[in-house]
Amino acid sequence: MASSFLCLSLLFISLSTADGFMSYNVARCVFNSTDLKDIQYIDSFYYNMMEVVRFDSNVGKFLGFTEFGVKNADRLNKDQGTLAAEKAQKETYCHNNIGVDYQVALSKSAKPYVRLHSSTPPSGNHQAMLVCSVYDFYPKNIKVSWLRDGEKVTSDVTSTEEMADGDWYYQIHSHLEYTPRSGEKISCVVEHASLKEPLITDWDPSSSMPESERNKLAIGASGLILGLILSLAGFIYYRRKARGRILVPTN
Repeated sequence: MASSFLCLSLLFISLSTADGFMSYNVARCVFNSTDLKDIQYIDSFYYNMMEVVRFDSNVGKFLGFTEFGVKNADRLNKDQGTLAAEKAQKETYCHNNIGVDYQVALSKSAKPYVRLHSSTPPSGNHQAMLVCSVYDFYPKNIKVSWLRDGEKVTSDVTSTEEMADGDWYYQIHSHLEYTPRSGEKISCVVEHASLKEPLITDWDPSSSMPESERNKLAIGASGLILGLILSLAGFIYYRRKARGRILVPTN
């Protein structure tokens, strides 16, 4: 799942007439807020549907993904003019457009609804599993992560893809398998274009209990309380009757 939520893209396509293969170039600005330091500029070059080389502003140079791409990345990285031009695109291309595109996304977005509940782990590696279900959000791109006592969880986490509901909204479900610790705090963190800051939902064990189990627990507690009241009433009645008795000696 992509960690970005909004993407401004510029697409160039050219076809080779010699052998019919297609090559094209995609330049994009990846960001999740209007904070300029978070913007990532990526310029990718494809050949026959495969990415062979890209420039990544977070790395500051070209990267190759095939044998041909590695050779071209080395050549491009030695070309100081080309390298400087690509580095400048983060400022000239991304920074000049991000404000407009981000506001457009906010005006056409729908905030997600989050439900956090427990489930049975599919394997025996852990004793418990939490499910963070996120509903009714738009646009599609979203990031769901977990915190455990304030620290980001990086293992034992799986997630579905964003699934269309058929009414322009999407849903996604993230699963965390874990072994419970006493006094710990577990939270689901949702980041989306409709949110100005991450939506954090803390796990409450009582609220995550299935409704049937909560009903059984409530009935059991009510029965226990009623039993204590009846027992206390019987004891008080017995004590009062005992005080009113007159003991008569027998021969």
